[in-house]
Amino acid sequence: MSHRSRFAFVLLALGLLLTPRLVAQPLGGEKVTVRAVPAVTAADPGGRFAVAVVIEHAPGWHTHTNAPVVPASWAGFVPIPTTITVEPSPGVAVGPIQWPEVHEIRVDLAGTGRPEPYPVFEGEAVAFIPVEVDPAAVGEVTLGIEVELQACDDVGCLIPEIYPFVVRVPIGVGEPTDAALFAAFDASVFADRDRWGAVPAAASRAAPGRTFFGVVLPSADGAAGVVIVALLAAVGGFILNLTPCVLPVIPIKVLTISQHAGSPGRSMVLGLWMALGVIAFWVGIGLPMALFASVTDPSRIFGVWWVTLGIGLLIGAMGVGIMGAFTINLPKSVYAINPKADSAWGSFVFGVMTAVLGLPCFGFVAGALLAGAAALPPGVVMVIFASLGIGMASPYLVLSAYPRLLARVPRTGPASELVKQVMGLLLLAAAAYFVGSGVLAVLSERPGGLLALPWYVRVLHWWAIAAFVLAASVWLVRRTFAITVKPVRRGLFSAVAVVLAASGLFVAVDMSAKARDNFWVSFEPALWIETRAAGRVVVIDFTAEWCLNCKALKAAVLNREPVKGRLRGTGVVPMTADLTSTSAPGWDTLRDLGQTGIPLLVIDGPGLETPWLSNAYTAQQVMDALDRASGANPR
Repeated sequence: MSHRSRFAFVLLALGLLLTPRLVAQPLGGEKVTVRAVPAVTAADPGGRFAVAVVIEHAPGWHTHTNAPVVPASWAGFVPIPTTITVEPSPGVAVGPIQWPEVHEIRVDLAGTGRPEPYPVFEGEAVAFIPVEVDPAAVGEVTLGIEVELQACDDVGCLIPEIYPFVVRVPIGVGEPTDAALFAAFDASVFADRDRWGAVPAAASRAAPGRTFFGVVLPSADGAAGVVIVALLAAVGGFILNLTPCVLPVIPIKVLTISQHAGSPGRSMVLGLWMALGVIAFWVGIGLPMALFASVTDPSRIFGVWWVTLGIGLLIGAMGVGIMGAFTINLPKSVYAINPKADSAWGSFVFGVMTAVLGLPCFGFVAGALLAGAAALPPGVVMVIFASLGIGMASPYLVLSAYPRLLARVPRTGPASELVKQVMGLLLLAAAAYFVGSGVLAVLSERPGGLLALPWYVRVLHWWAIAAFVLAASVWLVRRTFAITVKPVRRGLFSAVAVVLAASGLFVAVDMSAKARDNFWVSFEPALWIETRAAGRVVVIDFTAEWCLNCKALKAAVLNREPVKGRLRGTGVVPMTADLTSTSAPGWDTLRDLGQTGIPLLVIDGPGLETPWLSNAYTAQQVMDALDRASGANPR
């Protein structure tokens, strides 16, 4: 319960974050077009070529450069830089991007009457991506290219756009495609490999597993993975029916369907339409996240301190409200909607409203799923939410077909109120997590980042979480003994309370121990290059205070033997790239690595031509990568 509570009102936070980037100006046609063109029709094994990214601007339009230089008088203006990320296939190395020629325009953004110079890309702007092919390469070279930019004119800027491409070049003897287009390409980049830096984009990767709160999910590419994810979501949806806002109305809704139907067969048909309405509600919630996740990394919003802090305060208010300090209600106009369940359409709307009216009790669960699913592919997101709806709708379908089972549906009472109270205290624990993360995001802006703070400051919010979880456990035991005299129930809920309290205290103690015994150093790009040049192995953990997946993975692998002992040994420099703040320098390195989200572990060393990367890893994979990086195991 506490994991899900952490992400309440994430959808609202997403809206707050995105709002400043939107303008009231309509798109109104193609202002910018983008295409990717390889220099050759085929690439020789061991050969070199370039890929041109051509950005065509309509007259009067421009885009920000890759490194915008904003005049000092334009306070508050945050341009969206043009970025190009590349995901090469194995055996392909990608060098530094050669950016287009910059043009200077004059804009009076400050309204002073004195236009100031501002560098932009305009007209036909061409960026070049140098590519080097391994001599042993066969088949074809594949490059996944993603271009993000924001088009502007003299009036305002449009919504940022992302242009994805897949460039495929077969291995073999080829011919030039467009000599004139590539006339401006600086081929000296191939002779000066030092310019490629320590972060070539063709880094080797361990198979990246999808994770949810640190747990590696089965691949959704196969039928087994999809089925497992769907079943887990369906079980979660069924459990939502036990919340106080939903459980009391189940018999009422089913009896309404039965009365309108008049016969068992029609009752089942109307029940099916009602179930489809419940499913449609959850699909409607998941659809925006699936679309959003397809173009960007939603998890990055937690690096904005005021978003994280605001989420914490909202969750705290919701927790206090659920415990009875005030009533959480939807607008009266929502409750006034009362569709008749005597037709297919009426039963469908009846189902939608049934789910909507349960939001005060399980709205935070929807927020948790939105945040947790942010790192998953859009198709998997929709499977999760559709299955959640199926699970929640299943009782209505079954009871409509067999109304006599209504007698076995549990009723609400003191136990239901106890669930709400415990839920409220756990929400306060979640609020403490987000408030603490927001405060640490602010403190991370200080020189040295979070690692420069005293260890006890970095873990205060974990002790606040433990305190609220302990309070929830004590209240659960006390009220259980007041509500029931049955030994089995008293024993069961007491055991749950003990496990809950012990878990909270264990996490707080464990976090404190790790903070005191911290052997990681703060990441700096220059330090990576210097350490690598000195012949030492570099291990970089890209993480953030708000990233629970990162913490869970680090605790399970990096902070346990034998990996921990290896990281503390001589010849290895473990670094923490803390991305708690959106201005952290690690974000640029993450982008250079072709990655968009965390967790991410990078291992580099003299035994590797390119760094080893993984988003989900085991202890054995890390140990093998360390061996290869040190040169002890060259395979």
